[in-house]
Amino acid sequence: MFRKFLLALCMCALASVAVADTPSPSPQTVTPAVDKMVRAAIKTLSAKAEVDSITPAAMPGFYQVVASGHMLYVSTDGKYLFNGDLVDLTKQENVSEAAWANFRKTELAKIPASQRIVFAPPHPKYTITVFTDVTCGFCRALHEQVANFNKAGIAVEYLAWPREGLTTTAGRPTPTYTEMVSVWCAADRNAAFTAAKQGHAPKPATCTNPVKDEFNLGLKLGVDGTPTIYGPDGTVLGGYVTPDQLLQALQGGS
Repeated sequence: MFRKFLLALCMCALASVAVADTPSPSPQTVTPAVDKMVRAAIKTLSAKAEVDSITPAAMPGFYQVVASGHMLYVSTDGKYLFNGDLVDLTKQENVSEAAWANFRKTELAKIPASQRIVFAPPHPKYTITVFTDVTCGFCRALHEQVANFNKAGIAVEYLAWPREGLTTTAGRPTPTYTEMVSVWCAADRNAAFTAAKQGHAPKPATCTNPVKDEFNLGLKLGVDGTPTIYGPDGTVLGGYVTPDQLLQALQGGS
C-alpha cells in the first residue's frame, strides 16, 4: 500500500514543490525536533512506514529519508514530499543512487560473515553480496556459475531472502522460509545450499538463524525480487548475470 500510494503521490508532490514560494534554508543538522517532524510527515502516508534514515539532502530545503525500502525527500517544513531521483546537474551525478549505495554498504557491513553463506576463491579481487532464494529459477542459474565467479576472482556472499515472505496468510511459516532456515542450520551450510539450489530439500532443522533478519534487511534496502546483487560499494549490479557481465560491472564497464 505504501509503495502504491507513493507512486500515486509523486506527480502531485512534485507539482507542489514547484510552486512553493521560497524554499526553506538547507538543513544542517537533524535535531530531535526535525526527526519527530519528518517521521510524522511520513506517517501521514502510511502508519506502518518504517523510517530508517534521515539526513540533510543535497538539495536546499529538504531532508533525505530512507523509509520502508524507498528514498524520499521531505521539505524542512514537513509540507512537501517527492519520491524520485535527485540529479546534480553541475556534476552530472545521480545523488539519490549515490546515497542509496552508501546506505546499502553501511547496512550490509553490519552482517557478520558467520551469518552469510560464502563461496570464495583464496584471494578474491571482488566481493559481491547476493540476496537469494533457494527455489527461484534465476537464483539457481546464478549459483550454477559460482565456480566460474570464483575463477574470475569474485567472492559470492549469500544472504537469505525467501521471496514468498516469512509467513502465509494463515500465519504459518512459508515453505521457502522453512527450507532456507534448514539450509542455514545445516552442519555443512554450503553443501546444503548447493543441494537446495539443485532441487534437493535439506533435512529439516531449526536453530538460531538470521533468515528473518536478512529478509527484513532486504526490504529495508529495497529488494523486491531474487537474485539481487550488490557490489562492494553498495551499488546494484543486477539480477541474473554471467561471470563476464559481472566482472565487467565490477571493473566499471558499461
